[in-house]
Amino acid sequence: MQRRTLMAASAAALAFPALAQPQSKTPLSNAALAPNPAEFRKAMADFTQGRKPLAEGLHLDVPTLADNPAAVPVKVKVTLPITAQDWCEEIIVLADLNPAPLACRLQFTAAAGTAEAAVRVRLSQSQTVHALARMKSGKLLAASHAVTVAASGCGM
Repeated sequence: MQRRTLMAASAAALAFPALAQPQSKTPLSNAALAPNPAEFRKAMADFTQGRKPLAEGLHLDVPTLADNPAAVPVKVKVTLPITAQDWCEEIIVLADLNPAPLACRLQFTAAAGTAEAAVRVRLSQSQTVHALARMKSGKLLAASHAVTVAASGCGM
């Protein structure tokens, strides 16, 4: 491909963005915005694989009252010691009443030296936010926190 052809195609895509990606004209239905408890249970079961997570070792920091449900700050930190033999491999954040409960998946290596992250998630309504962590040793850690939202964030 020549540079001239690439530049012309890029200019056309910028000038006519509606032609670049077809957009749906139908609004989202209420069913698409409804809580999905089956998907939440599946995500929990897939991560835990039938094992019971420990209630200590994972710190979840979420505001009790979220004034902007489209961007609720969530901080997750593994408080157990991180060593070359045992580190956090993965953390997931779930919102149990969201249409798509899996809000975030983070993966770590031993080289990270710590397992902590700060993200913003969208919440559809007042609900409990859950965080789960899997250590290299196989230990599972869990934390949860109830959040009250001022308005719905998923229908925006």
